[in-house]
Amino acid sequence: MSQEFGGVPIALPRSRSVYAVSVAGVLAFILFYYYYGSILTLSLLFTLLSLGFYYLQDMLLYHPDLPANSRIYVPIPKMHNLPHETINIRTPDKVTLHAFWVSQPKERSKAVPTFVYFHGNAGNMGHRMQNVWGIFNHLHCNILMVDYRGYGFSTGVPSEKGGAVVIDVAADTVYGQKIMCAIVENTFTSIPDMAVELVHPSANLIPKCCFKNKYLSSWKIGKCAVPFLFISGLADNLVPPRMMRTLYMKCGSERKRILEFIGGAHNDTWIMDGYYSGIQQFLSECQSVTTAPLEKPPEKSNVWHEIQDV
Repeated sequence: MSQEFGGVPIALPRSRSVYAVSVAGVLAFILFYYYYGSILTLSLLFTLLSLGFYYLQDMLLYHPDLPANSRIYVPIPKMHNLPHETINIRTPDKVTLHAFWVSQPKERSKAVPTFVYFHGNAGNMGHRMQNVWGIFNHLHCNILMVDYRGYGFSTGVPSEKGGAVVIDVAADTVYGQKIMCAIVENTFTSIPDMAVELVHPSANLIPKCCFKNKYLSSWKIGKCAVPFLFISGLADNLVPPRMMRTLYMKCGSERKRILEFIGGAHNDTWIMDGYYSGIQQFLSECQSVTTAPLEKPPEKSNVWHEIQDV
């Protein structure tokens, strides 16, 4: 918000801006009440609060600018002595996804598994290089790192259908048949469940249709048949570890494992002893599962069509 004096814009201090908007809002409601009465005023207030709650959810969930400059500075694998190529993936809706391809030496790269690495809800893929270094050197795998829409150098806007998609991909009947296994770490059962944890227990009274982002992983996970590994840090003070146990119990796969680390926090479980060896053991169990490469994307994602109104 700004005011102009003599043609030069002068920004109001933030506190004054908030105060001015608040006063203007109160005056507007007083005038509306005077002309239209209490019922219409309350209806308008309820509508505005509902719309505000619905559209501000993205600001609470997606943090592509945290830490500062995360949209203009993406650390590269070379900083950690990792070989890489920069890849730009063009989507059918003309969004460009920024990615790093980190591969083992040429001959070995053809015979080892490839991780598709999805990062968390803040920062960008470059902030996960230490973990990627461990995967590359301890597990000897290739890694495709991808920034979500609206993160790092990727264009577009983040949304539930375009980010944090591991369980969604694994639950899809087409894509799920094309991956050797899926691994999730310190993830939640759903956004409504997290609202109860982070906001107030009464949030469980809010209908699911009021949540713009639902991420109903506890529902989708039951449709997963692909081998699944759940990695849980029991010292996680953001996502309750019991949610990982719930996902593990509800997972529909016949081959599933859970690794729990007593000292693992939300963002540093990967530093715990036994982390990489546990993943390696699981990969070895899955190594016999071979699938043909997916030559073209499926025409639709049946899971997505089913859950929109849940």
